[in-house]
This record gives sequence, structure tokens and C-alpha cells, in this order.
Amino acid sequence: MFKERPTSPTIMGTRSATDLFSEWAMKNKDEGMERGHAASVTEMLDMSLAQMKAPFSAIDVGCGNGWVCRALEQIEGCAKAVGVDGSEAMINKARTLGEGEFHLATLPGWKPTERFDLIHSMEFLYYLTDPISMLKLLHDEWLNEGGVLVAGVDHYLENEDSHGWPSALNVHMTMMSEDEWGRAMESAGFVDVVMHRAAASDSFVGTLVMMGKKQVA
Repeated sequence: MFKERPTSPTIMGTRSATDLFSEWAMKNKDEGMERGHAASVTEMLDMSLAQMKAPFSAIDVGCGNGWVCRALEQIEGCAKAVGVDGSEAMINKARTLGEGEFHLATLPGWKPTERFDLIHSMEFLYYLTDPISMLKLLHDEWLNEGGVLVAGVDHYLENEDSHGWPSALNVHMTMMSEDEWGRAMESAGFVDVVMHRAAASDSFVGTLVMMGKKQVA
């Protein structure tokens, strides 16, 4: 049985990630997040969309202001793009900026009423205290057979620059290595798991991207 690495040191009085993101949305920092993550997300979408057959449905988990959903809606073959986020301020922005379907919900206590062909997530999983269980839920209850999950994280063991983020932001983050994330994907039931470093450069080790498929029964 796969065992989760101990989480980053607990910070007394930590605030919730949703409170942090609401603060950022009100300060328009979401626009900087969009620009900062664009290169990684472009690679993630290129990887996952190559596995899609039209028409397909998609959901962005931790959608922020909805920018990935709006990008997906422009892709030929995308029949539906849904977003979900726990920050009320972010969801309000998403609904203002686009006409798509956006849900305000705290995860993992919410699940959609339908399943999707593509699940995208950028900078969401490590804010959970048990991201491994969330991967299992996404596989079992959110994804269609033959569907694909692609998720990116910048806070991981090999990215030493990210190790101080929990203390600096006063927010819980779960620290796992690239190998542990890969084994967590397989433990959740995903097949054809691919691990990739997106947008890597001389100054950045890259966004850790994990992609896997739900096997057709």
C-alpha cells in the first residue's frame, strides 16, 4: 500500500487556501497567476488534448478565475468546460469574465453530477491534507472510462525553491516527491501514467505534471 510522505511542517493558525486565493483575487493577483502558469498549462493541455476524441467534456479543478475553461471552450471538439473552485472571489470573477459553468465548492466534499472526459488541475492538489484520496475520487467518481487526468504542481520535493511557501504564505501544503506523485497516480487506478516537467529552464526545475488515463472496463 502506498504511504503518503509526511506533510510539510504544520504551521499554527494556518489560514485556508481558499481565503488566500480570495485575497489574491481581490488584489487582482489572479492575473499574474494566469500569466505565470500559462507556459506550463499550455504543455499540459497539449499533452492531454492529444488523447481526446471529439466531442469531449472537461472540468478544471481549482479553476481560479476560469481562464483555463475559457481556453478550453475555444478548442474545436470541446463540447463543455466546467470550473470548480473553493474561493468565492475567484468564482465571482470567473462568472464575470465568462459565460461558462462555474461551481463554488470546497473539495473533496463536492462532486459533479456528471463525469468528464478530461480533468485538468493546476496548483490545487498539494493544498489538500490528503491529495492521494482526492486522486482516487477523481479517478473513480469524476472521470469517464477512457478519460484523462492531467495535473500540475509547483510545490514538490525536487523544487527546492518551493519548500518555504507554506511558512511564507501561512497555508498548509503537502510535500511529495515526483516518484511519490507517480506512485499515487498508479495507486488511484490510473494507467499509462506519464510524469513530465513542464516549462523547465535554467532557473526553474519545471512544473511537475502527472497525466494518466482511466482504463476502459
